[in-house]
Amino acid sequence: MLESMSSLQLSLAAIGALTVGAVVVYNYWTSRKNIPRQADSHRERLQESVSHAIEPVLDADPALPGRSNELREPVFKDTFSHLNQPDRKTQLDALIDVLAAIEVDQPVSGDAALAALPTTRRVGTKLFFVEGFVHASGQWEALAPGRRYSAFQAGVQLANRVGALNNIEFSEFVVKTQAFADDVGGSVSFSDMLEEVARARELDQFASVHDAQLSFTLCARSAAWSPGYIHQHAARLGFVPGAIPGRMVLPAAVQGLPAVLSLTFDTHAAMAEERDLTAIRSFALSLDVPQTARQEQPYVRLREAAVALASQMEGVVTDGEGLVLSESTLDQIGMDLEQLYDALDARELSAGSPQARRLFS
Repeated sequence: MLESMSSLQLSLAAIGALTVGAVVVYNYWTSRKNIPRQADSHRERLQESVSHAIEPVLDADPALPGRSNELREPVFKDTFSHLNQPDRKTQLDALIDVLAAIEVDQPVSGDAALAALPTTRRVGTKLFFVEGFVHASGQWEALAPGRRYSAFQAGVQLANRVGALNNIEFSEFVVKTQAFADDVGGSVSFSDMLEEVARARELDQFASVHDAQLSFTLCARSAAWSPGYIHQHAARLGFVPGAIPGRMVLPAAVQGLPAVLSLTFDTHAAMAEERDLTAIRSFALSLDVPQTARQEQPYVRLREAAVALASQMEGVVTDGEGLVLSESTLDQIGMDLEQLYDALDARELSAGSPQARRLFS
């Protein structure tokens, strides 16, 4: 009887030990499975070592004097100093600006003209510019010290993504322009307010119909990703860290132009103290269509990047609602964008042009 009880106790003990062992193994397997995918350590160290050198900074554009406190397009420095420089052209364009001619009796120095500019370079929500005419070159240019100008023109943008120029903004434009003209000893002529406001509304309507900011969402199929894991795979495709945590960009070929693509994920995850343990299950790849020239093939690159990252990271490409995007859907998006590019070209607002970048901003 004792031997029988002893055998039973041993059997129960063995079963209990096996059960406990199985639970421990299962918990270990589950915890390992739920740990976000990690970047290779040496690649992550490399990423951190170069991040400060390649972050885009908001820098002053020498073609836009006096706008030191306003938003600038990213200007990539140091690592991208070898990139081509954008053409420096006049800012004002009758296609998207209200223009006011300012005549002066004698040439005015650039220093005096700069001192006469208003303290803010905005009229309501619209950009305000003043350019000077250099008689020797026969060209309009942004005001600069050490130059002499025989005439001026002031302008305010007709529309942007905030909306169309309204009566109040036009009136403010008149006041600022008149004050500048008085300070430089000039006389100014203005166009009709009602006509310009109507033109602004028509341009705003066109822009609203032809604006496009395209975004794909990449979702993890199984294991989540750590921020370093996302950085590692995106860096292989040419993305670099952006100025905001949780943002990477694919730079344009020309220094100073907007990024071709952007990659964004949760900012809090990017700033977490234990980033290796921070789980990210999705991130977005985006394209601002009017900001990027058609010749850059931005949609082709967006699609290729999305497909490549989904394949390498065991993810899936979806829309904003979480629906998986098929090849036929991606093809249709590409054809729709070509029609959009054609419409912008026909209006002389080609994607990536200075006029389009200002209008769609």
